[in-house]
Amino acid sequence: MAGLVTAVVLALAGTYVYIHFLAGPVPAPLALPKLNAAAAGTGSAPVSGTWTAGKGSLAGYRVREEFLGPGNIMVGRTSAVTGNVVIAHNDASSASFRVGLTTVTANGKTQPQLAKILDTASFPDATVTLTKPIAVGSGLVMNKTFTVKATGLLAMHGITRPVTFEVTARYSGSLLDASGSIPVLFSDWNIHAPQFLQNHGLLEFLLILRH
Repeated sequence: MAGLVTAVVLALAGTYVYIHFLAGPVPAPLALPKLNAAAAGTGSAPVSGTWTAGKGSLAGYRVREEFLGPGNIMVGRTSAVTGNVVIAHNDASSASFRVGLTTVTANGKTQPQLAKILDTASFPDATVTLTKPIAVGSGLVMNKTFTVKATGLLAMHGITRPVTFEVTARYSGSLLDASGSIPVLFSDWNIHAPQFLQNHGLLEFLLILRH
């Protein structure tokens, strides 16, 4: 019995030490990159057309743990983001993006516990698809940041559910950047978070789109 108690204490202590000391600093939320003044507004790509996610795009999760203390924020990121958005008449008429969950890392380290929680062997991707056009209107002004509300479907862990979230975007001529976060209640996607994690979190994204 004493050995069992010791093992449990050591396991709990190890988890606490990892979360609070070894997991590293918490990255800031994903947001639009600073506008390069030298390149601002110098591109020639038209607004209308298909914009594709490419180099610089990121996605991941942000969730709070509540383990033996005031808690800490756990963040994972991946650059395995693909997809596109179609702009027509200054509106986002359609959009669909895929995130490779098997490549998510935290502070550069793979997350086997995340792979187990999400069962990435069976469900390696998450997808977000726009279900209603976004009326941007006059928002697509060169180098101007604007915020719109998006409605879509989030498919994850074999379940697809509707989501609504805000997107902050900026058109700079050669690039169309967009960032935001999607609130997620994990149990809605039949994801069973460990007891030391909250049952809700954010799916963050930064899209660097090129024509």
